[in-house]
Formats: sequence, C-alpha cells, structure tokens
Amino acid sequence: MDWSQAFEFFMRPLFHLGETAVSLVSVAKFIILVTLVVLAAGLVRRLLNTRLLARLPMGVGLKDAIGRLVGYLVLALGLMVALQTLGIDMTSLTVLAGALGIGIGFGLQNIVSNFISGLIILVERPIQLGDRVEVSGTQGDVVRIGGRSTTIRTNDNIDLIIPNAEFISNPVVNLSHGDRKVRIRVPFGVSYGSVPREVEKLALEVAAANDYVLKDPPPSVRFIGFGENSLDFELRSWTDDLAHRPGLFRSNLYFALWEKFQEHHIEIPFPQRDLHLRNPIRVEMSDGQTEPSRGDHHAREKKG
Repeated sequence: MDWSQAFEFFMRPLFHLGETAVSLVSVAKFIILVTLVVLAAGLVRRLLNTRLLARLPMGVGLKDAIGRLVGYLVLALGLMVALQTLGIDMTSLTVLAGALGIGIGFGLQNIVSNFISGLIILVERPIQLGDRVEVSGTQGDVVRIGGRSTTIRTNDNIDLIIPNAEFISNPVVNLSHGDRKVRIRVPFGVSYGSVPREVEKLALEVAAANDYVLKDPPPSVRFIGFGENSLDFELRSWTDDLAHRPGLFRSNLYFALWEKFQEHHIEIPFPQRDLHLRNPIRVEMSDGQTEPSRGDHHAREKKG
C-alpha cells in the first residue's frame, strides 16, 4: 500500500451523520479535540481555585462549587466547538440523541441521577467542603464533591464514598451548615448526698477552664432528674474547634469533672444491689446428712 492508498483509506467514510461523512481522520481529530477540551477544563478550574477565587473572601465550599461549574461549562462548550470544527451539524445528532436518551432511561438512570444531584449540590450547597455531616449514623467531614459521588472522611481516617443522589433524596444531618458552632452534651451523675447548686458551680468552673469551650454562647448545667442511684445532671457546652471530634471534647470534660469532684469530695455513685435468697440451698453429704449452704446460714441469721 503506497501513501496515496493509505491516505485514501484513512479518508474513506465509515458512516454518515446527516450529510457529514465520518472517517478515521475525523475520529482521530475528535479524540484529540476532546482530550484538549478536558485538559483545558481542568486547567481553567485549577487557575480559578488557585489564582482568582483564592483572593476573594468566600468559603472553601463556594470556591469549589464555582470552579466545578465553570469546568463543566468549559467542557460542554468545548465539545460543541469540537463537533462544529469537524463539520458535524448538531441537528444531525437528533437521532443519536434520541437513542442515547432511551439508553439513559433504561441503563444509565442512576449515573445521570447522581450527576444531576451533584449539580444541585454545587448550586444549592446543602453540603460544602469541610462540612461535618452525619449519614446513616456515621459522622465525617466532606473532603470531596465529585460529579457522581461525595467523599466523607471519618475520624478513623476512613473514606465513605456516597452517591450524590443520597444527599438529595434522603435526610442528611449537617452539623456545620452555615455555622460551625455545635453544642455538645455531657451527662453525669453524683450521689444523693451532694448539693445540686454546688455541683452546678463546679461543672461551670470545669467548662470555663476548658480552652475549647466557647464563652459565647456560655455553657450551662441542667438538673435532669432524680435517678435510681444518682442525681442526674447534664453539662451543655458550645465548641467550634472540636466540632468534628465530639468524643475528644467529651473526654476532656469528663477528665476535668472527675478531678474537680475528687478535689471537693463529691462522690460519683455506681449501681449497688443486695441479693436475698428466698429458698435456701441444701447440700447432701456422702453419709446422707444435709448441711445448709452459706446462703441458708445467711437466711437464718436474717431471721434471728
């Protein structure tokens, strides 16, 4: 095969889209143009996030949302320009678009649903990068919002990859939506011999001495009720630095409460039970005699 035959082979039409003939050269040009468009969309997004948007006073979540939307827009416009450059009339893709729509309706509806949900998340911003959310009983920080899924990282450094549609169709708890302050409750109990007002005063001192407890709103102590073995209280404190680590926040306060109560001789009770045997147990000896068990002696001593 000489050069003329090779050129004729690559220029030979494979199929037609309307009045436009598509050859191997056209397909290669389209692949190259699409690759350039994808690279350009990523470059525009990075430039926006690192140069332009980095200088504006807005949150990280909003910057990421704007960057992604602009990247999707550049990608869509680039694909349209690539098709027009190849001489393909957009109206000639009507049949192909109809067939693709049927395929999406039957086989790709979940992917399209997740992609549309991702766009809704970027526009409405019910969750943003850095937000503390709870999904299906698991808490974590939003570290990535993609076109199909969102990545949530737990305190154990485990990434949960959740489809975007889950955030639109199911309830999601956003602990830092619009405000990172979170009120964390620390329940505790003291013995019945304690003075409730003194317990309240000591618990507020513990909260005031903690660097992670906010002064505004101020912490508070609530007398919950009379428990079975203790007077039940609850220390309610606000924090923003440890909003994503509530376990550590509670642990620090529990350590401080224990030390404060030990210092002021306030007892933290524990459940106690008395066992009473109603039917004494007798043990038969080898000679046929019976001897009362320890529980039987205890029962007799109780009777006097």
